[in-house]
Amino acid sequence: MPSIYDFEVTGARGEVVPLDRYRDRVLLVVNTASFCAYTPQYAELVELHKALGPLGLSVLAFPCNQFGAQEPGSAEEISTFCRVAYDVTFPVFARVDVNGPNAHPLYAFLTSARRGIFGTRSIKWNFTKFLADRDGQVVARFAPRIRPRALEPAIRKLLGPEAAL
Repeated sequence: MPSIYDFEVTGARGEVVPLDRYRDRVLLVVNTASFCAYTPQYAELVELHKALGPLGLSVLAFPCNQFGAQEPGSAEEISTFCRVAYDVTFPVFARVDVNGPNAHPLYAFLTSARRGIFGTRSIKWNFTKFLADRDGQVVARFAPRIRPRALEPAIRKLLGPEAAL
């Protein structure tokens, strides 16, 4: 059975990043944008990363410019914005398409594994979130309006007993 670990992505500096490097971690994969009404969710993603990263969570951000052209910058501009505005220390990868014929294979996998409202595969907006377990299986999909802090119980459950509240 394929898993999230079977994919490679491009880092913000153009390097190939095998997702296998996150093996045995719980992953929260988010398509992001710098100029979106949901952009303040970065702050909660940072909180989750800081609190639960030591217990096995990795937040992975994938900038996307497919929704209202809200992520028009270069990889360097995006990285600088994330670092300066939100003190982001989790990986922010190169910009990707999440829908359509040029959708990144990772997103084709994610949207096939967990469909959205009414069974649709397409992502409707920035800050759609996918949660994968330590085996690399996608276990949940969350709409952009669902705030990252609301995901904490589900994340802690996947992390195991050491992460119990």
